[in-house]
Order: sequence, then C-alpha cells, then structure tokens
Amino acid sequence: MREIVLDTETTGLDPFKGDRLVEIGCVEMVNRFLTGRVFHRYLNPERPMSPDAFAIHGLSDAFLADKPVFRDVAQEFLDFIGDSALVIHNAAFDIGFLNYELKRLGHPPIAQTRVIDTLMLARRRHPGQQNSLDALCQRYGIDNSRRTKHGALLDSEILAEVYAELTGGRQSSLGLTADLSEPVTGSVAAVREANRRLSFSEHTPRITENERQLHAAFVAQIGAKALWNEYLAGSPDQAGDTAKSG
Repeated sequence: MREIVLDTETTGLDPFKGDRLVEIGCVEMVNRFLTGRVFHRYLNPERPMSPDAFAIHGLSDAFLADKPVFRDVAQEFLDFIGDSALVIHNAAFDIGFLNYELKRLGHPPIAQTRVIDTLMLARRRHPGQQNSLDALCQRYGIDNSRRTKHGALLDSEILAEVYAELTGGRQSSLGLTADLSEPVTGSVAAVREANRRLSFSEHTPRITENERQLHAAFVAQIGAKALWNEYLAGSPDQAGDTAKSG
C-alpha cells in the first residue's frame, strides 16, 4: 500500500487573497514504512513574504528569489504523488493551496476522496485534547527536536511517524522494513484502510479488573431490580464482560 505524506509552506493563509506556495515536501510510505523516496522543492511565490509566515518557516524573499515557480515543478510533483493516498495534517489548508495552483495551470484538482487528514484522525482518537503535530509528537514519544521552524520536508517525515502511531500501522505490519514486493493499492482503498484501522484498533480499557469486580458485587447487592441489569439485557457484549469478571 503506497501513501504519500505531504506538507506545504506558504506566504500566508489564503490563496484567494494572493498567497502562494513556497515549499512542498513529500515522503513516500509503503505499508506504513518510509522508503527513502522524497519530493522536495522550494518555490518562488512571485510575491513578497508576509511577516507572520516568515516567523513560522523562516523562508525569506532573498532565499526564494532564484527558486523555480510552481508551474516549473507541477508535472514532476504530480508524477511523484501519482494516484496514491495523500496523508496531510489539517489537509484543507494544503489541498486548498495545491488545488489553487493546479487550477491556474489547467490541471484537475486533487480529489478529497484520496486525502487522509491526520488532524481528523487525531481528533477521533483523542477527543478534547491538543492534536497539533507537536502535541502528537509529545503524546507518542516522537523526537521533534529538529523542528525549530516549520519545514515541509521535515514536517512530512515527522508526520509519517505520527501517522503510523495513529493507525497502528507499524505494529500490524509485523515487519521491520517495507515489503516493496506487495502490490501498491489505489488511493481510495488506502483511505478506506486507514479508516478501518482507526475504527477497529484496540483501545486500552478505562477501568481495571478490580473495578469491574467491585461494580459487579455492588450490582449483586441491589438484586434483580438493579437498572444495570436492564442495560445489560440490551448489550450482550457488556453482559459477557460482567459475567467473566463475576
């Protein structure tokens, strides 16, 4: 299963107000393991950098002045991503800029059906918690000490590790390296697989076995009229769990 982890940097927040891409970074994953293949380009945005954006990524007008414009690398970028699923954190932002640039050149847009948004995955896995890339690195013990500034390629490499943790991909693959002999699936299949892994991944129980036993003893003291028994009657799985603990 081939997936592309992708990140961008820009001159600002809104392409429809004149902001442009200044960096694209992509890393290739097969079966949730990095293969070493990357696509990385700095881009001349043909407009001044905003101070707020410069504070985030540190890419100056002088540094970008001799870099190619997007139209010069567009086909190379499209060839690299192919039809693979795209793994992006807060995907609406990056896809919005990419599709704006592609539309300007007459290319079809990147379909949402091939995008896996790790921010949405993280919010489902960790509701009510901070789910920025830095917060996820801290939660999963991923070293992001190199991330003193935002950078598209570095952030893609870090996101690849976060994505593997979010989906349980490394643990379920049972291998230490990517098996490049396995067939590469299409983007829609990859998106479905990511959602399947998230939906059915095993979660750590929130109560201990001792707490289960104490609760079962408490219900037994109340007797047959306990409301808990009515709940169990409509929940076979819960009834089985309580029976085991009793």
